[in-house]
Amino acid sequence: MRAVREMPFLSLLYTLSSKAAGAWHRFLASPFAQRTGEILKRIAEVGTESYPPDTRRRLKILNLISYLIAITTFLYAIQQSVLDFDTYAPMIAINLALVGTALLVPLAHRINELAGGMLLICAEYAALFGFAAFFSREGGAQLQYIIAAAALFVIFDLKRIRLILALVLLALVLHLYAWFWFPTKGPLSPEEQAAADSLYTQGAITTVILIAASVYYAFSLAERAKAETDAVLRNVLPDAIVERLKANPGIAIADSIEQASVMFADISGFVALTLRLGADKTVELLSRIVSEFDALAVRHGVEKIKTIGDAYMVVAGLPDPAPDHTARLARMALDMLDYIARLRNDTGLPLSIRVGLASGKVTAGVIGTKKFSYDVWGEPVNLASRLEGQAAPGRVLVCPTCHSRLSESFEFESRGPIDIKGIGSQETWYLLRERAPSAQARTDAVIQSDRPRTRTAS
Repeated sequence: MRAVREMPFLSLLYTLSSKAAGAWHRFLASPFAQRTGEILKRIAEVGTESYPPDTRRRLKILNLISYLIAITTFLYAIQQSVLDFDTYAPMIAINLALVGTALLVPLAHRINELAGGMLLICAEYAALFGFAAFFSREGGAQLQYIIAAAALFVIFDLKRIRLILALVLLALVLHLYAWFWFPTKGPLSPEEQAAADSLYTQGAITTVILIAASVYYAFSLAERAKAETDAVLRNVLPDAIVERLKANPGIAIADSIEQASVMFADISGFVALTLRLGADKTVELLSRIVSEFDALAVRHGVEKIKTIGDAYMVVAGLPDPAPDHTARLARMALDMLDYIARLRNDTGLPLSIRVGLASGKVTAGVIGTKKFSYDVWGEPVNLASRLEGQAAPGRVLVCPTCHSRLSESFEFESRGPIDIKGIGSQETWYLLRERAPSAQARTDAVIQSDRPRTRTAS
């Protein structure tokens, strides 16, 4: 019954949270929020224009911290002016001096990358010491020295670890000095106690928020770096290999695959085409072709290994086994020919590719420690490369093993025996097209799809 009574409350809570999220998203999309974001972006970039991206990002964060300190400190000065201007005049002066110093931080970046951070830290340390001396330790100003243990790692680069540790140690010394040398002088009146409690609360809140923000920033940088590293790895290595490397770093990865297929493709007459097009247009054309081949590799579920100039190597059946590995590469090869034909019509360039396809036992693994790569070795690799070299432009030449595996579902034209260096004479065939499904096969497929599925009792 209690769960039933709680349902309306949970439903109301869900509705309110959904409405709040929707309102927040609408606010972020509003012209006001976008203009505000642009203004914040511009003021955050002040003084950072000449620095490299990583340093610039750190200095922009330091600028935003400085602006936040200037705003909150100015509010403290107003608060103290309203409470009792004559009594708090020294503190009002310190606060206004700190506001001015914080606003100078972006300009200090023009000196060097350390100047702004050092200016802010020195001003903060001195101001906090003055606050502790004026309000005694009951005011809690010395608490904010603890922020240095986290904030300094955000303000300065880790390359400055000695400077960071020295400033952290100085903050600890100042915190302890303020605690022991500025005790409360006698009992406080109710008004003084209220003011001290308010200041201590503000100091504690500021300390917790800034430490939490610094730790969050550090973890967000670590997660971003991890994601970027992961993305780079997955652009170089197959996903399955990346997971194995992450699970067992430092362990050599080498696999023997009994059945896999290898395909090489090469642009016919590419050197002459390069001389005709020039460097810029050649790179643009090659990038366009390779990008389309990469998309075809993803579509057909095969693994690109590498490009060497205008040569493109792709495999199927590894690192994840696939029973139809040869058929996958055959379909991709036909799609590659179709794409090159379309590109030839679109550009008017004499483009054509030669393709070689072979199957058999291969070895694969990760080689190197710097600029490492996932590579494949074995007779099918050499054979596919030799077949590509023997193929006519615009044709796909396959080995006997591939022909045997594909003969029922693809059509071929005999090329006859050819002498392949390092292998000897072999019968070869040109791949023409995939056979259309027979009427009986289509009927069987329909029957299979319409047949009711039984569920196994568990």
